[in-house]
Amino acid sequence: MKSSPAPKLNKADMDLHLKRRDYERQLFELQNKLTQIQQAYLFSGRSAVIVFEGWDAAGKGSTIRRISAALDPRSFKVWPIGPPRNYYKQRHFLLRFMERLPPAGAITAFDRSWYGRVLVERVEDLTPEARWKSADREINDFERMITDDGIRLVKLFFHISPEEQLRRLEARLRDPLKRWKLSYEDFRNRGRWDDYVEAIDEMFEKTSTPYAPWHLIPANQKKYARIAAMTHIIEHLAADVVLAPPALDEGTLIEAQKHFDIEESLLDSLRGRTE
Repeated sequence: MKSSPAPKLNKADMDLHLKRRDYERQLFELQNKLTQIQQAYLFSGRSAVIVFEGWDAAGKGSTIRRISAALDPRSFKVWPIGPPRNYYKQRHFLLRFMERLPPAGAITAFDRSWYGRVLVERVEDLTPEARWKSADREINDFERMITDDGIRLVKLFFHISPEEQLRRLEARLRDPLKRWKLSYEDFRNRGRWDDYVEAIDEMFEKTSTPYAPWHLIPANQKKYARIAAMTHIIEHLAADVVLAPPALDEGTLIEAQKHFDIEESLLDSLRGRTE
């Protein structure tokens, strides 16, 4: 598998944007494709993990909502990740993520992830230096293990400028329905921006692998970021996957014919025959 260069924050084109009409058209098409992918995974027993990382207020949540709108919640699970509780603090940091990996036929999204070990835990001195320095190797081994086991893994990082982040934080402050998202840490973390940039670029360099590459999403415009993220997800999850609806078993088809007048072309389709 060919390795691509690791992304770097300062290489992102932060001016990328979409017009509303183009955004709405592409969103509709991508959501339909996601529905097809989920159905294919359900019937084939495939599974996938989508990792959402990024700056505070970068648009991860709004992208996850657009994805969730296209998927049946019975086989799509979103795990919002915060600080570990005491049970997990006393165990290996990857345990709580291993326990949340998807079963066969399901897709799981992590809203923040195991990369907290090399980001917030590193920058905020929440983990001894020796432990976060060893985490890159542990994470690569973990991702190799799950991808070798057949789980498809997509890793996205949403990048915004400090100025755009401040604008969005003010919008949260002024909107009663978004105010719950605002916290003291949002402002405190801005004071460590350069430290986070260093940690993020090092994370890309050490954990963007051929089997689990990072995708950097320029997110100063949310519309562009959503489409870019969903495009990466679909490209990876749909690769070499038959997305055509599954054929009906003959018993079900025979019973259906007793109740409906089914034209020949539809019968062929229901049997999975294509020209």
